[in-house]
Formats: sequence, structure tokens, C-alpha cells
Amino acid sequence: MSETTHDGGVAVSAAPSPDDGLSASELAAKYGLTVSGARPGLFEYVRQLWGRRHFIIAFSQAKLTAQYSQAKLGQLWQVATPLLNALVYYLIFGLILGANRGMEKSVYIPFLVTGVFVFTFTQSSVMAGVRAISGNLGLVRALHFPRASLPISFALQQLQQLLFSMIVLFIVACAFGSFPSLSWVLIIPVLLLQFLFNMGLALIMARAGSKTPDLAQLMPFVMRTWMYASGVMFSIPIMLKDKPTWIADVLQWNPAAIYMDLMRFALIDGYGAENLPPHVWAVALGWAVLVAAGGFVYFWKSEERYGRG
Repeated sequence: MSETTHDGGVAVSAAPSPDDGLSASELAAKYGLTVSGARPGLFEYVRQLWGRRHFIIAFSQAKLTAQYSQAKLGQLWQVATPLLNALVYYLIFGLILGANRGMEKSVYIPFLVTGVFVFTFTQSSVMAGVRAISGNLGLVRALHFPRASLPISFALQQLQQLLFSMIVLFIVACAFGSFPSLSWVLIIPVLLLQFLFNMGLALIMARAGSKTPDLAQLMPFVMRTWMYASGVMFSIPIMLKDKPTWIADVLQWNPAAIYMDLMRFALIDGYGAENLPPHVWAVALGWAVLVAAGGFVYFWKSEERYGRG
């Protein structure tokens, strides 16, 4: 296009751009641009996570190694800490308060140690999940990767720690007359289901903790209440036999109690099926699938907001 100027010259103006009138989103779509850090689709997100599986495993192992690197006993504290907790609970609840009623000593001690070790697995996964994003903001802001890698890695770290502790648990069981049998094979599916459940909880708490860092200060009180309500130190049916039936049912069907009782059933000879609620395996599977899938979707929905603000 051209036009005559005031001195009789001819000025040539630029032709109108084909992008004139397009909005920012239309321009981005036209030239194939995407928002940096935008949330991918759910299946694409799963594919990206699978691609980072080696990072997830390596990160969990590094965190496990570093956890007690400043302590002289090092990794022995992975076993010593829950074992000392079990000793304290035995002195208070077993000897003083009589929480071992209805169980012989050969059953109660492995019952208690199993409960402490298994509940600690869930407790540690939740506490690590709360800080998974808020405690690693430098990593989140510096690198692009599926943020779910962090809470999943922390849950895997706690599983590895429990596997170390299982050696001591086996020794305690054998010391009190529960020797290896076919029922010990059930330990594998119990651990798998509990890991899925814990992973889902870690994902839920990671999203909640990223928005509210103070949640990390509140969760110890929540976890302590959950522990006392889950029968870690006592048998729920025996201790609540004089209470309304629905109270014992609610406490027995909570997931922490479900996974503890399944582990006790698999490991301890004197802890029979009469101590388990009906359809216990179906309930354990339901809790694992519901919390793992729900937690994963819940975390994924805020993927693009982690580390911002």
C-alpha cells in the first residue's frame, strides 16, 4: 500500500499482518505454543511418571541414606526407633494399663511390635508427603518433571525403611514362637496394598501441604489420635467388648487397623481370623485402590500450581 505525503512524495506502508486481530490464545494455537509448566493430560502424566521411574527410585534411596547420615549408628536407627517406641508402649500399655488383656505374652509382644512398625510406615509416609513439595521448592522451581515423583518417592523411601525393620520383626516373631509358615507369604500382598494406600495419602498431603505449610505442625497430633484409635497397643474387639458394637466396627474398618491386623494374621501364629473383620481382604483392596487413585487425580489437578507464588 502507498500514499502521497504533503511534499508530493510517495510513502509505502507495511501490508497488514495476517495475525492482526488474533488474541494471545489464538496466536499461541496458530504457532504451536504451549504454556510453560501446563498440566498434561492424565494418561500423558502417567507416561511421564513412568519415564522418571529411575529418578524416583534413586531419589528415595538417596533420601534414605541421608536420613541418618549425621548419627553415629547410621541406618540402625531405622530399626531402633520403632523398636524403642514398641518398648515404651509395652511398659505403659502392656504392664501398667493392662492393654494385653485376652492375649498371652507370646502373642502380645509380637502383636505390639507389628502394630508399631506397620503404623509407623503409614505415619512416616503422611509426614513426608506433607513436606514433599513445600520442603523441596528449590528442586520444583529449578527443574521440569512430574511433581508426583516427589511424594511417590517419599512413600517408596518409607517402604524401604519398613523392609529393613521387617528383619527385626521376623526375629521378634520367632523369639515368641511364631516361626515361618505359608501364612508369611501373605506379607507381600499386605505390604503392596499398604504401600498403594500410603502413596495415595502422601499425594493428598503433598497438595494440601503445598498450599498450607503449617499443616506439618498439625499432622503429628492427627497421626497420634489415629494411632490410638487403630489398636496399635491393644485388641479393638477385646478392649471395646462392653461398648456399642458400631464403635468397634468403625475402628476395625479404618485402613490403619486393617493393614496392621492383616500383617499380624500373616505373621503371628496365635492371632487367628476371628480377630479380623469380615471381608477384610476386599476392604484392604478397596482402601488401597480408592486412596491411591483418588490421591493421584487430586494431586494431578494442581500440577501446574506447585512451586508458584
